[in-house]
Amino acid sequence: MSHSTAKVGFYQFAPEFGAVSTNLSNVIAALDQVDADIIVLPELAFTGYYFQDRDELATLAEEPATSTTVSALIQLCRDNNFHLVTGFAEKTEEGIFNSALLINGEGILQTYRKLHLFNTESEYFDPGNKPLQTCEINGIKVGLMLCYDWAFPEVARTLALQGADLICHPSNLVLPWCQQAMLTRCMENGVFAITANRIGSDIRPRGTLNFTGQSQIAAPKGVQLHRASATTEALFTTTINLSQARDKKVTPLSDLLRDRRPEFYTCLTNK
Repeated sequence: MSHSTAKVGFYQFAPEFGAVSTNLSNVIAALDQVDADIIVLPELAFTGYYFQDRDELATLAEEPATSTTVSALIQLCRDNNFHLVTGFAEKTEEGIFNSALLINGEGILQTYRKLHLFNTESEYFDPGNKPLQTCEINGIKVGLMLCYDWAFPEVARTLALQGADLICHPSNLVLPWCQQAMLTRCMENGVFAITANRIGSDIRPRGTLNFTGQSQIAAPKGVQLHRASATTEALFTTTINLSQARDKKVTPLSDLLRDRRPEFYTCLTNK
């Protein structure tokens, strides 16, 4: 692929709660032989989502450096010469984080820890503690965000200001609003975004959560390139033209990023 285009996609599926090795086998089977630069998987793609408590999470979370899941994903990337963005329950000495990992055949290129924890997540995950940043792969500047981060326009804007061409957005969405909001995030920042959501349900002691599928790829100007169904597994790839994300002009005289007036936005960073 040249640096002006990239082949990107997502894999939407239904992880089985607690069945890490089964979920890993499913992902490897689905993605082996796929031709792409970047594939995005859902949030918490291997553990499932709806934990009972921190003790249960701790039994399923893994330290990336010693994780057999991560080493298998690195091998998958090496075998197929692609990059993978996946949700991951990350255990470290600092805490347990709802994270997104950017992986290639050499290892983990970037870790993002979810800044905005949703609903019961704050009972068992520690809040993200790393700054937002982009990572360049094959000439593509990629930014990571997770699920509920969609509701905070500052996240996508921060990544756009750091030059992101593409935002990779693993998700476990239970509300119907995100996909539409991400079209706006792409319009107001002039970026591409891949929202990889899951399907199915987590039927757990504290209740049942039903996930909404409809993974999508969105383009600058708020264009929906593709949206999957709400209920069926889906693997989708497409080629995007990165020059669309590098031109921030709305008209010949108006520019989405240049025209900002940040000196009037100071309340955004007040507690």
